[in-house]
Amino acid sequence: MTPAPPDALVAMLSGAGFVAAEDEARELLAGAARKGEPLGALVERRLSGEPLAWITGQTSFCGLEIHVDPGVYVPRWQSERLARRAAERLSATGIAIDLCTGSGAIARMLATAWPDARIVATEIDRGAVACAKGNGVEVYGGDLFVPLPPAIAGSVDVVVGVVPYVPTSALPMLPRDTFEFESELAYDGGPDGTRILRRVVAESPRLLRPGGALLLELGGDQAEELTHDLSRFGFRDVTVLEDEDGDVRGIEATLGEKK
Repeated sequence: MTPAPPDALVAMLSGAGFVAAEDEARELLAGAARKGEPLGALVERRLSGEPLAWITGQTSFCGLEIHVDPGVYVPRWQSERLARRAAERLSATGIAIDLCTGSGAIARMLATAWPDARIVATEIDRGAVACAKGNGVEVYGGDLFVPLPPAIAGSVDVVVGVVPYVPTSALPMLPRDTFEFESELAYDGGPDGTRILRRVVAESPRLLRPGGALLLELGGDQAEELTHDLSRFGFRDVTVLEDEDGDVRGIEATLGEKK
């Protein structure tokens, strides 16, 4: 068990504006012990704004410890409901695709929930591909659906993704550790944030079986903005996923019978 963090460390992090200062202090203490590095060096990195998961080498997602390499998108708790809903739509021996997998957190969660299912992932960033492989994910390097094995077309139960959906103009409003350290590639969704979301809606019917589910993280009014696209490409039963505060976090839609 990790010992309680020193009060001075908690006060330092709290004074620097970190809301969960005690939790972060505990993680830094554990990370220093696990990696055999001086605590002070890790604290300095955190005070500079570097993401905590890059410093400690891991983060928790849906109760799983996920390894995260420096430079790789850090999975957020806001994506956990999307991941759990994807697991509910998957079957014991089904197939799921995790787009823009990053460290492979959602893919790893699905594989843990359904050990006999086939979970495949894609990721355009080479560093993230290596990280996801290290987390035991069957990941293919490339853009969205392009690198996937052709044999799974038309037989996929679930397509899930945390694809870039932040409007370009809103990027400077992201938290400091996001905007200064993580790549815009993981966030920039074009002028209104829906550029890549619309591509996924258009391209996923080729992979999904009839009755298969599409689950995408998004925010704001983007669910409404995608309504026409979803209908046009054969999706029905569209549900907006909200968090406990009523904030929009994603959409779920089901592919109808193919004509």
